[in-house]
Amino acid sequence: MGDERCAALGTTDDLLRRLITGSAVIVLSAGKATAGRLLLEGYCWKVDEVAEKYRVPYGRSELEFELPAGFDGKLLESKPLPGLTDLAGSIRAALRDPVNSPRLAELAKHGMKIAIVVTDVTRACPDYLLVPPLLDELAAAGVPDRDIAIVVGIGLHRPSTPDDWQEKLGPEVPRRIRIVNPRPTDPEHLVDLGVTAGGVPIVVNRTVCEADLVVATGIVEPHQYAGYSGGRKTVAIGAGSEPIVQMTHGPQFVEHPKVRLGQVEGNPFHEAVTEIAERAGLRLILNVVVNEAKEIVSVRAGEPRTALLELIGVAREMYTVPILGPADVAIAGVGYPKDSSLYQATRAASYLYFAPKPVVREGGVIIVPARAEEGAGAGLGEQRFYEMLRDAPSPSALVEDVRANGYKAGGQRGFVMAKVLEHCDVVIVGAEEPQLVRDLKMVPAATMAEALDYARSRVGPSALAYVVPHALLTLPVVEN
Repeated sequence: MGDERCAALGTTDDLLRRLITGSAVIVLSAGKATAGRLLLEGYCWKVDEVAEKYRVPYGRSELEFELPAGFDGKLLESKPLPGLTDLAGSIRAALRDPVNSPRLAELAKHGMKIAIVVTDVTRACPDYLLVPPLLDELAAAGVPDRDIAIVVGIGLHRPSTPDDWQEKLGPEVPRRIRIVNPRPTDPEHLVDLGVTAGGVPIVVNRTVCEADLVVATGIVEPHQYAGYSGGRKTVAIGAGSEPIVQMTHGPQFVEHPKVRLGQVEGNPFHEAVTEIAERAGLRLILNVVVNEAKEIVSVRAGEPRTALLELIGVAREMYTVPILGPADVAIAGVGYPKDSSLYQATRAASYLYFAPKPVVREGGVIIVPARAEEGAGAGLGEQRFYEMLRDAPSPSALVEDVRANGYKAGGQRGFVMAKVLEHCDVVIVGAEEPQLVRDLKMVPAATMAEALDYARSRVGPSALAYVVPHALLTLPVVEN
């Protein structure tokens, strides 16, 4: 068929308006028409390529961008499960009918000291929705507010602030209940409960250990070490100590083949933190799973092991996304609150590289938009992460040194990111302090266009690019 029989059409909309009849059905992918020719009843129609626009989170807003010509974009998103329509009713129903446990109003008794361990501001757990119903259950059991303490699970992050409490708990709870910031390096604020079966020290916050009943909130999502977060981890790590983090986040755990995203079966990290939480007195959890819009899709209360496993089943079904193989480039969205610091935002890169199988090929590029208004992060662990990468001659040198000499608690993120950087370039887009990004052996870019130009210079003009708007809520799994 000659070109003289071809008619030029500008856009997909033009094509759809004109292809009213015909013997063929043409399916066009949303937002993009492939450049080329379409055959219909003996005519060849020329279609101009229309670049698809993508959006990824950036702080509390979004960045919009197009991929360069020659890049084949694939959007990776978790399954769109709807949020619960009656949140308050669903949470209270979960507390009335807990999994494998008496309800909290029956576990608690007048005269008991209660510790509620909640997540810190780096976790998108809606504690402002979860804590008030817990307090109502305790009030029904005759426990007054003065006998309740809320312990913020900061781990080795920075201490929480009154502004954090308002954001996480709402205005009323901080006025009613005493809030405790753990001191994970201060022996006077810790209790030594021995060691786990695997030899991990059980040194936990004193307020938690001296409580008669311990309850925890949490959010269940893919986690690089625990397989899935939530449940036991809020207490064992959040209200734990430097010795716990030192060992569970050390090279012997981090490099274990079953310490992976989405893996709980046979995972020694999961087993250790489960035992630590139980020994510290954790009796009941109230945890949620959220979708990419941060809407609660499932909530469970109950005995920590079984309630967590039920939510892991929901999370695994929603977050797992099949892929055919690794890409040349990945754009990994994070968004608030995780992109407030480089310590947290770089999880997006390590989650994609250390998925069950790498999502980005050797020599590829991972692009992470992050404001990082808190810089590397203000906590002890965040500072150790920064100093390790800043002071290392190269990522490979850091990996070699760690394998020979280990690292202090908090250094695991530096070690993990050095392993990523041995194999891929990581570009941070829109960071408020570009020099910090350079110090961390990563590449700063002011805009997505600059980042994509850099990626093209590294991988070539033709590339497969995965766009993962919510990289921490997506578990790409290579299909067999």
